[in-house]
Amino acid sequence: MTSFVRTITVARGVFAPGHLGELTQYLPFELVDDVLARSRAVQGRLPLLPSRVGVYFVLALAIFPAVGYLGVWGKLVAGLGPLAPVRPCEKALRDLRRRIGVTPLQMLFEAVAGPAAQPRTPGVCYRKWRTVAFDGCSSLRAPDQPRVRAWLGKMLNAGYGPEGYPHLRLMALCETGTRGLLGAVFGPTSKGETHYARRLLPLLNATMLLLADRAFAGNDFLVEAADTGAQLLVRLNSRRRQSDSNSRSDAVTNSRGRGRRRSSTRQWGGCASVGCCCPA
Repeated sequence: MTSFVRTITVARGVFAPGHLGELTQYLPFELVDDVLARSRAVQGRLPLLPSRVGVYFVLALAIFPAVGYLGVWGKLVAGLGPLAPVRPCEKALRDLRRRIGVTPLQMLFEAVAGPAAQPRTPGVCYRKWRTVAFDGCSSLRAPDQPRVRAWLGKMLNAGYGPEGYPHLRLMALCETGTRGLLGAVFGPTSKGETHYARRLLPLLNATMLLLADRAFAGNDFLVEAADTGAQLLVRLNSRRRQSDSNSRSDAVTNSRGRGRRRSSTRQWGGCASVGCCCPA
């Protein structure tokens, strides 16, 4: 039998539970302390549950969603041994989560979101463009509480009435080669995917090739996406006709020409390259 021993470095005292194992190297203490300071969420005095520990605790809740507050706390302190502090009650952990609020977590996401690979990494780029895509989900459930229901409402099933829990629609812009997130937004399912995708369009730029399915093939959306400077490769319905010369979709194809390379809309087996110089 062979035994492996690994040494890890943690903070001292009440800060010891504030880590996520190997993931802490991507979210170091200095970064968490910085977003807490900028969001004015640092504790006024040093309690048994500092704000930094609260940030790592909320992140751990997302990693272990089915074990409850005390179960997640147990995973944070499992490797600390004698360094582990006294286990708090659920109310103390709930108050900690409310104290730090959402702003530090939003700022933390914005600080680390972005392309995760170098342009030369295999599978990340097509020619000189980094490939990105929208990815949406509407199966996320939220707590069935009055304030949440007032915001999200409930989905209706034909013949079965409303769902038991409110649902959340999440839309992300990701790097296809690494699945790294460039940005994400969420809200009620009463709004469609393109509504949320529009909020992510400012993240596109001329170095990117956007891959999208037919849900994002509306003319107005394509015009807005083309205005970001990104190249577009969009899947269209095979029954869709080429538009008239006065339509807005032609505005995409005619306004993107640069120099001698004139952009065009080309269709191959249900896919269309809109304002893109990619060859067939």
